[in-house]
Amino acid sequence: MRNTACSLALALLLATPSAAASATTSATPSTTAHPRVITGVDALTSTVFQEGQSSFSGVALRFRLHPARMIERLELMPGIEYWRNSSSLKPYDIESVRKDATVTLEARYAFNPKGWQPYVGAGLGIHFLSTRVRAPSFGLPDASDSVIKGGLAGLAGVTLGLTGRLDNFFELEYHHIPDSRQLKINWGLAYRL
Repeated sequence: MRNTACSLALALLLATPSAAASATTSATPSTTAHPRVITGVDALTSTVFQEGQSSFSGVALRFRLHPARMIERLELMPGIEYWRNSSSLKPYDIESVRKDATVTLEARYAFNPKGWQPYVGAGLGIHFLSTRVRAPSFGLPDASDSVIKGGLAGLAGVTLGLTGRLDNFFELEYHHIPDSRQLKINWGLAYRL
């Protein structure tokens, strides 16, 4: 019985280093074989020039994805954008509100010089547009309209490094929506994962 216990203890001691070594070698290839898909998060603010309106501000959040087997500096960027513009003319008792919540999917190719990184991209957006007008003195107590439209998008910009994982970027973005167009000047912060 004593010999069996000693043999079992010796077998465990000999097996433990080899099990730890095999666990280390099996863990290393799996981390290098599956690179991270989400490479960053961008938070931005926009100055929006909507056709037929004055400029106003918007906000957006997007993720940067780099799926395996893709071109090295090409990233997919799903995101959401939102802006709201309201006007009121008190002497005439008129109020109007226009909103656009957009779901986007863009692809961006980054050039790679040192110090700063220019990029260009294109994509698609689904715009959830709504308009509300209240003008009771003109016989329009409360009217609203909502529509969903798809549109093409294009962008060009430059990324400037701030710290180890934090970047600053400036870009020009254009959305071509049927019956309206939007030009956006974007500024934001990008966090690299």
